[in-house]
This record gives sequence, structure tokens and C-alpha cells, in this order.
Amino acid sequence: MSQNTAILYTLAVAGVIGFQICLMAGAPWGRLTQGGQHEGALPMSGRVAAGVSIVLLAFMGAGITSAAGLPPHWPEWTGWVALGIQALSTLLNWITLSAPERRLWAPITSIMLGLATYTVLIDA
Repeated sequence: MSQNTAILYTLAVAGVIGFQICLMAGAPWGRLTQGGQHEGALPMSGRVAAGVSIVLLAFMGAGITSAAGLPPHWPEWTGWVALGIQALSTLLNWITLSAPERRLWAPITSIMLGLATYTVLIDA
């Protein structure tokens, strides 16, 4: 079962990476990310942050799939690190002052946290 939850988690990560790519390309979704401080497209610093997020998300996905015994077969601790980052991301999305960001990302990151938790803790 943990392989299925890891795959679902990775699919969710791919969706979030797609969102970040759109932000980098200038999509006018600034109010839905990074604290909702920007209407419209993100400034260059926000686009760079989106790029950093892509790298972090890719590593998180690989850590969770590794925890389930899937490629890339990284050490067990990488799954724990990914779970910790996912928990922090979920918390930050629940407490953001931006209501649009909270409405979109709090449920998504909560589901991702559930999938990561199941993969790393429950069915390990």
C-alpha cells in the first residue's frame, strides 16, 4: 500500500511543480502563493523562489518514493526529511494570512501530508 500512497504523493508533487512552472513563466497567480503578497505575476524574486521550490519538491518526491522502496532508492532518512518539510509546508499554508492561498493550498498540502505520513510512518 505504501507504494500506492508514494505514487499518489508524487503525482501531487508533479501538479505543484506544474503550478510553480506556471508562476515562473509569469502566470498571474501571485495572490495564491508566497503569502499572497503580489497581485498578478510574481516579481523576479518570487519567480526565483518558485524555481527553488521546484527543486525542493522534486527531492521531496524522491524521498517519499524511496521510503516506499521505489526508485531512486535513497537512504531512509530522506523520507523523514521530506515528511518534515511537508508538515512545515502544511502548517504554513494553514496559518497564512492570505485567504485565497489558504483555501487552495491548505487542503492540498494536508492531503499530501497524509500520503507522506502513511508512506513513511504507517506502512513502512
